[in-house]
Amino acid sequence: MRKREIIKNVSSSWFSLGVNILVGIFLSPFILHRLGNTAYGAWVLAFSVTGYYGLFDLGIRSSIIRYVSTYTATNDMEGLCKLINTSLAGYTVIGAAAMMVSLAVSTYIGSLFRMPADFLPTARLLFLMVGTSVALGFPAGVFGGILEGLNRFYFVNATNLISTLLRAVLIVLALTHGYGLLMVAFVTVVLPLLSSLVRAVIALRLLPIRFGWKYLDRRSLREIASYSSVSFILMITYKLRFKTDEVIISTFLSVAAVAFFSNADRLVDYTAEVVSSLAQIFIPMSGQSDATGDMDRLRKIFVAGNRACALIVFPITATLIILGKSIITAWVGARYVTACYPVMLVLLLPSTFALAQAASPRILYGMARHKSLAWVTGMEGIVNIILSVILIRPFGIIGDALGTAIPLTCTTLYFMPRHLCRVLKVRVGTFLIEAYALPIMLCVPLLVALLLMRRWFFAHNYWQVGLQIIISLVPYGLGIAWAIWTGRVWKVDGLSVRKESDEVDAALIETYQQEP
Repeated sequence: MRKREIIKNVSSSWFSLGVNILVGIFLSPFILHRLGNTAYGAWVLAFSVTGYYGLFDLGIRSSIIRYVSTYTATNDMEGLCKLINTSLAGYTVIGAAAMMVSLAVSTYIGSLFRMPADFLPTARLLFLMVGTSVALGFPAGVFGGILEGLNRFYFVNATNLISTLLRAVLIVLALTHGYGLLMVAFVTVVLPLLSSLVRAVIALRLLPIRFGWKYLDRRSLREIASYSSVSFILMITYKLRFKTDEVIISTFLSVAAVAFFSNADRLVDYTAEVVSSLAQIFIPMSGQSDATGDMDRLRKIFVAGNRACALIVFPITATLIILGKSIITAWVGARYVTACYPVMLVLLLPSTFALAQAASPRILYGMARHKSLAWVTGMEGIVNIILSVILIRPFGIIGDALGTAIPLTCTTLYFMPRHLCRVLKVRVGTFLIEAYALPIMLCVPLLVALLLMRRWFFAHNYWQVGLQIIISLVPYGLGIAWAIWTGRVWKVDGLSVRKESDEVDAALIETYQQEP
């Protein structure tokens, strides 16, 4: 049953994400060429800025996912009702605060960013529209968190899939009939809210949750605050890591320059989304294993989960590096290659190191042992901003990308594997061999095939790029089929537990008991 749930969750995530990526690939250049660089840059900037409103979440959603999984594992329905009611009340207050910020940002947008004067009225309405949607999304998002905590990602994925397809159709119709940026924004923000309503109906049918003032509980609030405070720090660091670039570029360069950076960043984001759609299942799985004290299963999730993430990200990275110029040419046009391809490379390499370990932070979330991760990535985020501001003037958008890449590389290569191996008491060498030997071996014939395809001819359109990728993936697909047939994808051999002295063990136990 567990394997069937995993297959349903992952396959639905990948199918939904595949559709989302295909829609983005075709829709982004369509919107870009219809709206122009300035309007498209404002479009990207609006969602980048309002993306910071996610900080108002305060980490509550992650606590919903974690505690729904643990409460259902222990059949504590009373605690579950208190958790949901308390979270919903908190989100309502947060949504009201986000709405006030939206009003302030839309009012003073002219003094915050460099925009043409005649474009300011449209920009104000755009920011107000997107901000309102985000504010309403806070209380509506509780039910999506419930479904994820129940490991029912396929319901979330199904609603996202329908919303994505409707959004694409309506945006194309709007732009072809002469409507502009504001209509595109309206379509984009309304459909996710409708999806949240559908998820609420599904969640309430799966769980007999009772609502009322009596379920607003201080103990649940403290429990949520204890867990989510660390998650909140991680949310801030994520924004500092990946969501400051557009703001810095629009502040120090121009809004139009955001369009060039965004195209490169979008390809890396698509890669991250593919891996994250798999890695998300490890939070509830780890939470359930931690609640029942199954450390052996946690170690297997750690090794096999990161191996699965590497099996996904390594071939995507190889394809983007070798065929990246062709992909950008076919996607948005040859004039974007010179600016976009170097930026993509700078962002892609450290992101690959992080995504190959995408299961690790999810395991820490599930075990509620993510305090150390929060502080380390927090320092990384601060260094990211400082370096980006320093490097953007002499090197332009590539300098901004370097500001992100340098600290991310240090965190992912030095801190993450050592920290998880220490928490789960696994030898670092054993983890590296068990997790990454198979993905690296299977990628060797793929690399050869990609190089031969690039030497064969330079692709200029989708059909040519698709042909090169499909042919190159044949040897990799055969290798994956062999690994699945022999059971090597999920098999963990010789997982040696790291032995440490009693003093070190005691120190570690004391340290992690202090974490929420």
